[in-house]
Amino acid sequence: IGWYDPEHSRAEHNNCEIFSLEEISLHQQNIEKLEHIDKWCRELKILYLQNNLIPKIENLGKLKKLEYLNLALNNIERIENLEGCEDLKKLDLTANFIGELSSIKVLKNNVHLRELFLVGNPCTEFEGYRHFVVASLHQLKCLDSQDIERSERIQALQNYPEVEKLIREQEESYILQRAREKEEAQRQIQKKQEKKREKERQRKPGFDGRWYTDVNNTIPDSHEDKENPQETEKENKYQELIGSEDDEEDRAFWEEPTPYTPESRVEMHRYLEGKQKAKENREQKKKEKPPRTLITAEGKVLNINEPKLSFSLNDDDKNNQFILDLAVYRHLDISLIDVNVQPTYIRVMVKGKPFQLVLPAEVRPDNSSAKRSQTTGHLVVSMPKVGKLTWTDITQSCTDRSRNEEDTRTPRTEKLEVDPTAYSFPDVGNIVPEKEQSGQGPVRLQRQKVTDIGSNSVGFEDNPDVPPLI
Repeated sequence: IGWYDPEHSRAEHNNCEIFSLEEISLHQQNIEKLEHIDKWCRELKILYLQNNLIPKIENLGKLKKLEYLNLALNNIERIENLEGCEDLKKLDLTANFIGELSSIKVLKNNVHLRELFLVGNPCTEFEGYRHFVVASLHQLKCLDSQDIERSERIQALQNYPEVEKLIREQEESYILQRAREKEEAQRQIQKKQEKKREKERQRKPGFDGRWYTDVNNTIPDSHEDKENPQETEKENKYQELIGSEDDEEDRAFWEEPTPYTPESRVEMHRYLEGKQKAKENREQKKKEKPPRTLITAEGKVLNINEPKLSFSLNDDDKNNQFILDLAVYRHLDISLIDVNVQPTYIRVMVKGKPFQLVLPAEVRPDNSSAKRSQTTGHLVVSMPKVGKLTWTDITQSCTDRSRNEEDTRTPRTEKLEVDPTAYSFPDVGNIVPEKEQSGQGPVRLQRQKVTDIGSNSVGFEDNPDVPPLI
């Protein structure tokens, strides 16, 4: 865990620049190691690092201007690597695990140090603790919120040899105790890991637990749940079993007596971190919804409007196309919109949410176009239909269809052909012009010669007083 991730959010009042910061507050960030801070923030004067998991003071030596350093409630066991903090005036190491009291001698080089806080550390239980610190650090004015009087300093200097020897003996005893605590902590960790693996094996009998899969990682389909209610019931019971076992484990963890050591603090942090992650995963899985079905297994396309946008689909007969007007958000970036036109439907993804509409007729996706309105932001999609039908085509097809139906219902009448030369009267059959002669002038009757007619008729007499027909 790095300190710099939360730092950028805390530099917003400094134009997001961290190199010129003079004060940083990084308390309660679960920081486990100090790094980079002396390279990136050389101008620091105040640094808050309390209530973390820092085991060692390091990478602070280049902070020449640092005046106040707060490392309370961490896992520090000795004072070191602060010689380069030349302007350090106040150092807070409250509630750490400093047992090597002699390590405070490195603070002799911090000539401007005036206040030091060591309360809550094991070294404060040593006999002669205060006299040793007062005699070792002549520049100090206040120790553990208590001012150092001149008489106290004189007395501490007078008894310094005896006090130093006594402190050394107690330090050696404490170091041996810490070694035993570390070994015991290591054994407890191994024991708990084995116990956890055993529980996993018991939860899944017949398996060693190494391939264990969380059932919550798979979102069951609602259709499958209805078909397999027994499987769903088994999973619910299994989750209840896990929850009850977790409650028992949680109760056992907090009721078990453990010594207050750096290892126990780290273990508690790991335990709480695991619980928090498990809780977040459960909540996330509850919030997650199964993917929406856009096309059924039978191939049926569904109408869906998940983004809940207003829309209109117009049939433009004049241009033989469909026009979809989708009221997407006016200031929505175009990169968050994806249009997919298919022959029978259109799908628009708006911020990952599908809008899908089945079209009343087949369209041509390759000739379709999508545009955004500059005033309203609406998405307008033009989709040309397959084939072009005009009103004339529709009327002609209807007429042809009716004629075919009439021909099938009524039988066709056959007419005898008569020779027009056998009669003296005009050929009436040619009075009505044929279809191809329409619009070519007045009707022309066929002229007959009297001689021909007379010669062919028996007993015919021509009367000269009667005018000819043509």
